[in-house]
Amino acid sequence: MNHPHHMTHASVQGTELAVPENLLRLSVGIEDVADLIEDLDEALAGL
Repeated sequence: MNHPHHMTHASVQGTELAVPENLLRLSVGIEDVADLIEDLDEALAGL
């Protein structure tokens, strides 16, 4: 998971190319959907 506002799009903040500050990007591979959901639930429970 990354935060494009501060990572990939940091150099374009304040321009028409900027992304919303509350946008999170979740990149997944070919894992089983149930495993992904379980991993997300576990990660979010720690917030």
